[in-house]
Amino acid sequence: MAADLGELLVPFMPTIRVPRIGDRVFKSECAFSYDSPESEGGLYVCMNTFLGFGREHVERHYRKTGQCVYMHLKRNFKEKATGASGGAIPQRRNGKVFLDLDLNCDFNGDDYEYEDEARLVIFPDHYEIPLPNIEELPALVTIACDAVLNAKSPYRRQEPDSWDDEVQVSKHASSLRQLDNGVRIPPSGWKCSKCELRENLWVNLTDGSVLCGKWFFDGNGGNGHALEHYRETNYPLAVKLGTITPDGADVYSFDEEEAVLDPHLAEHLAHFGIDMLQMQKTENGFTDSDVSPRISEWEVIQESGSKLKPVYGSGYTGIKNLGNSCYLGTTMQVLFSIPEFQRAYVGNLQRIFDYSPLDPTQDFNTQMAKLGHGLLSGQYSKPPVKSELIEQVIKEEHKHQQKGISLKMFKALTSKGHPEFSSSRQQDAQEFFLHLINQVERNSEGSENPSDVFRFLVEERTQCCQSRMVRYTQRADNIMQLPAPMEAAVNKEELIAYEAKRQEAEVSRRSPPPAVRARIPFSACLQAYTEPENVDDFWSSALQAKSAGVKTSRFKSFPEYLVIQIKKFTFGLDWVPKKLDISIDMPDLLDITHLRATGLQPKEEELPDIAPPIVVPDEPKDHLMNNFTDSPEIDESAVMQLAEMGFPLEACRKAVYYTGNMGAEVAFNWVIAHMEEPEGNGNSNPGSNQQQDFAEPLVVAGFSEIDSSSSAAVPVADNQPPEESVAILTSMGFPRYQALQGLKATNNNLEHALDWIFTHPDSEEESEAASDIADPEGNASASANATADNEPNGPRVRDGPGRYELFAFISHLGRSTMCGHYVCHIKKEGRWVIYNDHKVCLSERPPKDLGYIYFYHRIPS
Repeated sequence: MAADLGELLVPFMPTIRVPRIGDRVFKSECAFSYDSPESEGGLYVCMNTFLGFGREHVERHYRKTGQCVYMHLKRNFKEKATGASGGAIPQRRNGKVFLDLDLNCDFNGDDYEYEDEARLVIFPDHYEIPLPNIEELPALVTIACDAVLNAKSPYRRQEPDSWDDEVQVSKHASSLRQLDNGVRIPPSGWKCSKCELRENLWVNLTDGSVLCGKWFFDGNGGNGHALEHYRETNYPLAVKLGTITPDGADVYSFDEEEAVLDPHLAEHLAHFGIDMLQMQKTENGFTDSDVSPRISEWEVIQESGSKLKPVYGSGYTGIKNLGNSCYLGTTMQVLFSIPEFQRAYVGNLQRIFDYSPLDPTQDFNTQMAKLGHGLLSGQYSKPPVKSELIEQVIKEEHKHQQKGISLKMFKALTSKGHPEFSSSRQQDAQEFFLHLINQVERNSEGSENPSDVFRFLVEERTQCCQSRMVRYTQRADNIMQLPAPMEAAVNKEELIAYEAKRQEAEVSRRSPPPAVRARIPFSACLQAYTEPENVDDFWSSALQAKSAGVKTSRFKSFPEYLVIQIKKFTFGLDWVPKKLDISIDMPDLLDITHLRATGLQPKEEELPDIAPPIVVPDEPKDHLMNNFTDSPEIDESAVMQLAEMGFPLEACRKAVYYTGNMGAEVAFNWVIAHMEEPEGNGNSNPGSNQQQDFAEPLVVAGFSEIDSSSSAAVPVADNQPPEESVAILTSMGFPRYQALQGLKATNNNLEHALDWIFTHPDSEEESEAASDIADPEGNASASANATADNEPNGPRVRDGPGRYELFAFISHLGRSTMCGHYVCHIKKEGRWVIYNDHKVCLSERPPKDLGYIYFYHRIPS
C-alpha cells in the first residue's frame, strides 16, 4: 500500500511545497467565501499556494492553476455523552491537527466537543488519503502536511499589537512596598495632581498619587504624568481608576512595561481606603456604587431593555467583532444595503471570481464580492430547525446563537499599510467610510463605480468684506458634516443646573449628579451649516492685499445618497478629545432643496482672477535656496498648539505643513495617523515627503532646487505630488492626471489644487497629452484609465432633487472615537433592523436621535 501511495503521488511531487518563513497558510477561511473547516463541506488547502477554498470554489482554482493536491480539513461538532448521573462524560479530543485553528464559538463548549479530520485529496478524481499517514507517504509529503497543520494564523503576524497575549503576574506584586503616608482615595471627583485632567487617571500603588496616563494610552488622553512619577520615584505599579470592580482592575507595571496581574490587589487598594467589593466599573469612570445614573447611552442604542427578535436570511447576516472592529462591520452592513454596491459586486460575482488574480486574498474587488455575497446570500444566516427549538425549550436553554461571518481577510486587505486601520485599536467609522470609498474608487477604473452615489459638488461663495466683490469655487465631497450648536439646546436651564450641581459635587467630593443630555433641534444644526464663516488670511484680488472675508457653502448638486455626519467629537480646552452628549431629532423625511446653490447673481461683481504675488526675498541665490529648504510656509501658531500637547516640535511642523496650514485640529489628526513611525533612526530621506521619520526635521522636496533660468529665481515645484494628496483628489472623482496637474500647478497645496482643477477644464486633446506626462513612471494602463475616465466637467455626480428619506444610521457608544462600540440600524422591508456585531434583530425603538452617521436615499420625483 505504501508503494502504491508513493507511486500515486510521484507525478505531483514537484507541486507539493513545504511552507517557508513568510508563507501564509489559509486553513481557516475560503478565499472566495466564508466557508471554513466547520462548514458542511469543510475547507480545501492547496499544497502549493496554501490558499483555502470551500467545496464550491476548489474546482475553479484547480482549473485555473492546474494544482491537483489539496488538504481537506473538516471539524465535526457533536454533543457530549452524558453519564448515569446526568453529567457530561469527558472524551478525548483529537488535538494533533488544526493546532492553530481557532474554535468558532457558535457552540456551548460545556455541552459540545469537536473532532478534526484531515486528508489529502487529489484532483480531478477526488482520490482521498487519510492523515496522518506517516508510514505510507513520502517523507516530503509528510513534512509538508505537518507544516500546514501546525502553521500559524496568517493574520496573527499582522496584529503584533493585539491584546490576545495572556496577562502575567507582576514580579513586584508580592513584595510591593506601600508608604504609610495617610493618603485616602475618594470614591469620585478624581483629577491629576499635576495637570487637573479628569480622564485616564492612574493611582500609584506605592504612594497613592493620582496621575494621568500617556496620550491615548488606553483610548483616552493624558500628559504622561504617571510615567514621569515612576521615573522620579521608581514606584512600579499603578491601577486605573474607573476599572476597579470586585473581580479586579487594570494594573500596569512601568518597570515591566506591560499590563500585569496583582494577586494582592484588594490588599493594596485597601491601604488607600478603596474597598474592591464596593466598587463598580461604570462608563463615566466614577466608581461610587451609590450613583444612580440615568439609562445609559449604551442601553438605549443597543436596545438592551427589550427582548429583540432575531431575524435570519438574505441581508440579515451579522459580522463577528474581531476586537475593536465594529467600525468596519457597521460601515459594510450599510454599504451593502445599497443597490448600487450590491449590483457592482454581488451582481458581477461570477465575472469577478473568474477573472480574479492567482492570489484572490489580495484583490480588493474579489474580497468585496465575497463580503457582499456573504451578507446577502443568507448562506450564513440560517434559522434554527424546529427540532433544535423544541430541544432548547425542554432544556430551558438560551436562544439559538447567531453565527455571523468573520472579516479577518477583508480587514487585513483593506487596512494594509494604514497605520490606524491595520491596528487592533478602535477607529472612527467616518474615517473608515472615506478610506473605503477611496479604495472603491481606485479599484473601479473601467467599470461601474458604486461610490459615485455619495458624491456631490459644493459651491463656496467667498466675499471680500471691504470691496463686496465675490468669488465662486466648487469642490467635491462625499459627506455633509453637520455642526451641533450647543447654544441652540432647548433644555438650557437643565444643562445649567446640572453643571452647577456637578461643580458643587466636585468641590465637596461627593458623587456627581445624573448627567443631562442636551437636546438640539435638527433645524438649528442645518442653520449652523448655512451660516457664513470667516476666512482666515483672505487675500483680496480686488484690493491686491489681505482683507476680511466670509464664506458660505451650498449644494451645487445633490447626491443619490446623502451621508450626514453629526460633528459630535471635539476637543476640550485642554485638547483632550471628547464626545458631546447630545440628542438631535433627525427627520425621517428631509428636504434640503433650499440649500441649492444659485451661482453668480446679477448684481454681484466677481473678484478679478489674479493670483497672489510670490514674495521673493532680496538675497543671494544660495541664501534663497536655504530659505526655501529650511523655512517652508507654516502656521507657527498651530505648531505651538500641537507642541504644547507634548508632541515633538518637528513632528508638529510637518503635521501643519502636510495638512496645508488648515488648522491645529486637522494637523492633530495627521499626528495621530503618523505617530507610530520610527523616531530618529537615521533613515530619513529628504525626498520622501511624508515618509520621513515622525520626529525628523521637515525637509520639503522641491524647495531645495532653484530654476537657474528664471530671472526671479522662484523655487520650482518639480517634486512628485504626495500620493496621499493624489488619493484624496481621486476619491472625490477627479481623474488621476487632473489631480497630478492641479497639485503640481499649486506646489502640492491640496486646497489650491481643488480651485485650480475647477478653473481649468480641458479638452479631450489636452487631457490625452496631460495623461502622458502626468505619471512620471510612464504607467500605460494608468494613463489609459485616466483618459477613459476623463470628464471635462469635473467629478462624476448624480444630481437630482434634494428630497430624501432616512434608511440607515450608525451610532457610537463611548467617550471618543478611540474607544467604545459601534452599532447600526438599517430599514429593510419597511421595518428597522439592528445590527450589533453578529447579532441581527428587529428593532423596537431605533434611537434615531443618538446616531453619529446618517444615510438618506433620494425620493424619486
